[in-house]
Amino acid sequence: MMATNGKDACGVNEEAHTAAVNGDGAEASPQSKRPQRFTFSSEPSIEDIRRMQADFTDERDWNQFHQPRNLLLAMVGEVGEVAELFQWKGEVAEGLPDWTETEREQLAHELSDVLIYLVELAEKCRVDLPQAVLHKMALNRLKYPASKVQGSAKKYTEYKD
Repeated sequence: MMATNGKDACGVNEEAHTAAVNGDGAEASPQSKRPQRFTFSSEPSIEDIRRMQADFTDERDWNQFHQPRNLLLAMVGEVGEVAELFQWKGEVAEGLPDWTETEREQLAHELSDVLIYLVELAEKCRVDLPQAVLHKMALNRLKYPASKVQGSAKKYTEYKD
């Protein structure tokens, strides 16, 4: 478990915390064909999260422990904690309608830990995540053209020209 002081450590207000846990923030898609999609809040940015975690780590003199390998292993441990929340539940519907408030809050905490470690790992490896995502999405569009892969879960190597 990531050692933080929950919502107070990041200066998150109660309204933002409740929205994060409950999945509020869904907006209607501008295209009526698509189902209503969940949207993230615009704050904090990835850079804000990086800065908050860097301050948190600096205040505790933990940089000596936060090297790439250690951060990766910590993140994998947190992914395991996310997996544990889903274990034995069978298929889980989008929006988690059958989950309790406590289960949703636990999930929000564990996913936050994964993100925090991911952002810190990217920082230590000097990977600009927003730019890397843009580049990767462009590559994915080339690998998986919508006209070729529509409705299929095949790997790109299985598609014929």
